Amino acid sequence: MPWSEARFAVEGEDLERLRELLDAGADVNETFNGMPLLHHAIDTEADGALQSEQSLHVDTTAYLLCRGADPTLKDLEGRDARSFAEGYGHWLAVEVIDAFTSRRWPTRLRGVRARRVPGR
Repeated sequence: MPWSEARFAVEGEDLERLRELLDAGADVNETFNGMPLLHHAIDTEADGALQSEQSLHVDTTAYLLCRGADPTLKDLEGRDARSFAEGYGHWLAVEVIDAFTSRRWPTRLRGVRARRVPGR
């Protein structure tokens, strides 16, 4: 089975396309070869920072969490998203997941659907 369009959007860190796909019904919790979409975002962000020698960022991970991605889903090795991020050294994703799964994440943001800001 080939990658979904959502997975390609995550791989390319194309948040606009990912938003369109999720708005159209793409599954935010899809799994491919045992890797949930949230894990894929963490992998893409960490690997991209490593290869480009740029700073880590957490845009796609945070967006998927806001759209309802389940951080407790496990990959084939039994790692949830936090454990996966920790093992990858993606400390920003660890912080965001911790905030999201605790009371530190504003409840009003959980499951919020992003809206286009007029003029942007």
